[in-house]
Amino acid sequence: MRIPDTAKVLIVDDLPDNLLALNALIRLEGREIFQASSGEAALDLLLEHEFALAILDVQMPGMNGFELAEIMRSTEKTRNIPIVFVTAAGKESNYAFKGYETGAVDFLYKPLDTEAVRSKVNVFVELHLQRNETRRQVQALEISREEQEVLVQELQAAEAELKVAVRMRDDFMSMVAHELRTPLNTLFLDAQLRKMQLDLGNTAMFDAAYLQKMVARDKLQVQNMVRLIDDMLDVTRLRNNRLSIRPSDVNLPVLLERVVGNLANQAASAGCAITLHATQPVIGFWDEFRIEQVLINLLTNALRYGKGQPVDVRMTPLPDGVRIDVRDGGCGISVADQKRIFGQFERATSREGDHTGGLGLGLYITRQLVHAHGGSIEVASQPDHGSVFTVLLPLRPPVEPALAAD
Repeated sequence: MRIPDTAKVLIVDDLPDNLLALNALIRLEGREIFQASSGEAALDLLLEHEFALAILDVQMPGMNGFELAEIMRSTEKTRNIPIVFVTAAGKESNYAFKGYETGAVDFLYKPLDTEAVRSKVNVFVELHLQRNETRRQVQALEISREEQEVLVQELQAAEAELKVAVRMRDDFMSMVAHELRTPLNTLFLDAQLRKMQLDLGNTAMFDAAYLQKMVARDKLQVQNMVRLIDDMLDVTRLRNNRLSIRPSDVNLPVLLERVVGNLANQAASAGCAITLHATQPVIGFWDEFRIEQVLINLLTNALRYGKGQPVDVRMTPLPDGVRIDVRDGGCGISVADQKRIFGQFERATSREGDHTGGLGLGLYITRQLVHAHGGSIEVASQPDHGSVFTVLLPLRPPVEPALAAD
């Protein structure tokens, strides 16, 4: 609420000449004078304005000054307004006593002493202005206190976010080191074993079958490291809104067959069989590389968490799009985990509390890529009853990629 800088003074008298004379006597710059010729008119002004002082004539027809003062003292808005009574009656009439009884702060007799009137009005106006200034200072202090509280809360929130960010960074670096160390250690140990055999002169063991197996093993470890690095690069591009989508006509059933075929060895290693249901033709205008990335991420997760159970991939054409369901019969995902697995560095937790490998970026990137194509991804799962990841894609993505928020 704005506190006024000016002081308002109310003068009440039934005689216009008295109002005019008193108005001229007390008017000053920064001071507003309001006039009323009756008690009823004065009440209307008192309810509308905040006055520094009310100067009331005692003898008025209808509602006199004392009656008006009694009403003012009984009303919350006007209770604390200082009242000065003015009367032409002699001092022997004992009006002053009655005036003070009704709450007057002073009593003036006509003819008025000009200097005395100005002095008294100046005192009450100055007190009013000082009270207003005090109220302004208190109001400013309260606003400042509230702003400081908001600032403290923001600083505390920023500190908490910073702690989370630092912890995520440390956890991320630890995961990266762990995930990269596994394939690197395998490559290093294999290289040491080959060197030892060569140093011993056992070259006969390096026949075509062994070399083929060795190359396949090395290729797998290198691919694992490349996948981890690609995931980290994709997250950086997403954060900087630099992930490019280059759509073209994509034959989805053909793409699905290729992805399933490329994962055949990984599925065999996991003891899973992948069954594909994609018989109807579907041509979409998508970024083929990114859609392939989505499919690989979903199938890799299904193999990783599938506990050796079959994985089912089903494509269902829709009027303006397509639905892809990837179902596994593995350990499932708890309701709590379902809410967070699409976040950065989040991984599902097994019933025993052990995490599977990976940086926890696959589903985060998958969701971003699906949203960039104008689609959606959901999961339905129960612990020990497997999971179904469902992707809905329009046949044509939006003109501008709509990357999801973090």
